[in-house]
Amino acid sequence: MPTRRNFMKWGLVAGGVALAGGSFLQSASSQQGGPCPPPPQPLPPGVDPMPLPEGLPGPSPATLPWLAPLPIPPVLQPVSSLSPAPIAGEHELQLGFNPSLGPLNQLFKIDIKPGLHSFHPQLPMQEIWGYEGIFPGPTMIAHYGQPKLVRFRNLLPINHVGFGVPETSTHNHNGHQESFSDGHPTTFLLSGQHRDHHYPIVLAGGDPNEALGSLWYHDHRVDFTSQNVYRGLAGFHLYFDSLDSGNEQDPNPQALRLPSGNFDIPLIFTDKAFDSAGQLYFNPFNFDGFLGDKWAVNGVIQPYFKVARRKYRFRLLNGGPSRLYEFHLSNGAPMTLIATDGNLLTSPLEVDHLRMGVAQRRDVIIDFSQYPIGTEIILENRLEQVDGRKPTGHIMNPGSPVLKFIVDRDAIGAEHDFSQVPSNLRPMPVMDLATAQQNQRTFVFNRTDGAWAINGQFFNGNAPAFTVTQGVPQIWTLKNGGGGWVHPIHIHLEEFRILQRNGGLPAPEDMGRHDVVLLEEGEEVKIYIRFRTFTGKYVMHCHNTLHEDHAMMVRFDIVP
Repeated sequence: MPTRRNFMKWGLVAGGVALAGGSFLQSASSQQGGPCPPPPQPLPPGVDPMPLPEGLPGPSPATLPWLAPLPIPPVLQPVSSLSPAPIAGEHELQLGFNPSLGPLNQLFKIDIKPGLHSFHPQLPMQEIWGYEGIFPGPTMIAHYGQPKLVRFRNLLPINHVGFGVPETSTHNHNGHQESFSDGHPTTFLLSGQHRDHHYPIVLAGGDPNEALGSLWYHDHRVDFTSQNVYRGLAGFHLYFDSLDSGNEQDPNPQALRLPSGNFDIPLIFTDKAFDSAGQLYFNPFNFDGFLGDKWAVNGVIQPYFKVARRKYRFRLLNGGPSRLYEFHLSNGAPMTLIATDGNLLTSPLEVDHLRMGVAQRRDVIIDFSQYPIGTEIILENRLEQVDGRKPTGHIMNPGSPVLKFIVDRDAIGAEHDFSQVPSNLRPMPVMDLATAQQNQRTFVFNRTDGAWAINGQFFNGNAPAFTVTQGVPQIWTLKNGGGGWVHPIHIHLEEFRILQRNGGLPAPEDMGRHDVVLLEEGEEVKIYIRFRTFTGKYVMHCHNTLHEDHAMMVRFDIVP
């Protein structure tokens, strides 16, 4: 496997050639000297070493861990028709397809509505907002070459009291889709309205190396994203192709045969806070960002998950609103990282931890076949953070217990492990750096007049701050303007590659394709990006959703 030194060639971006992506990752074991120390003793049940976040009125009611199983969201099923019928003229239905093929669209319907939810057996049932009234919302499944049209209907109560607003704009995060269906922040549904989103499920540039994997969908209503998503408006959208086919018994010799079906598990991590009565609490006026003191996974506080002695694929998503995570396994065992922001790496990377900013995704393989029945392993967050600005820098050990894995059976019969983790996953797309060097922009993310700005300007969704020519490669420099905050920056429509971080080479986990990049305090990152297939209005913003809501977002238009 090539080493970091081999990657030096990529840092020399001057020159007139396009670069093809190779395998640049190295295992964590090659970066760490000597064997891992033995894991510390586990914490007593109910004990959490994380300090109480600043800004909360007090600690949430006490809850014991491991009382509830991990819920797995249901898969959204298609419908035979929609009434009223979709308006074809609203959409660019043929973009990305050969018009002579005339692909048919699968039809889906999602109602955005209140529902009763249990965060924990020791807390009261309470109303949330959810896609189909549940959190997480139903998982959407997509296959390349099979376009879909999804009708989102807003059934939220118009007379709502409390945080959140009953107006929604659903964004298919990391989707390659038309502007009309992107979930623009200022194009939102009032209660009682619906909107049809067309997801063509096409490859950017027609390049199979641009295939996507772990996406998610969430509310994006301007000024209220943090509140509406915190109330429950989020779910997964998983894409598959002939390589990552979602079938570990796929007879196609090109298929990777990664763990699939019941062994491909989406996990959305959200930190929550509750008032003294056990009701969900949120403070939308903490401009730094909001932290909770309860760890929810798929909407349940500190659940357990029973596993067979075999390999599993876990798709981790930091669902926000503001906290960063650094996940470790309590026994010190490594995990196999196969994807960043849901996009396959060139080669698997063995890691002992995963650091994730808001909206970032990490796909990992954990092999439980090495453990005897009865083994219990805790997924811990060891990154200390006490406010929405940034982590303290202290790595706790042991960390906060978030999710318990319980090995309770052998993998036999229908659970037999047919999966594999190949040494080669997906090649990186070619980059035209020579052209990109002729098209450079710089963006500074900073605090201005008590709110959040990009290049000194607050968000204006009614007019573009700049335009980008469709298909022309770009190099963008993203700068954290300082002040003691971190910013996870998300760009709509296209993914990017990280070329440099603070003038140096990116870390191994930075070498894949991304739609979110974490700017730590004072950092500067150079990225390569190119916008293809679609024109129209899109946005870039900080995904600390309190920063986003308080104007750290910019509209740009893609023009022919």
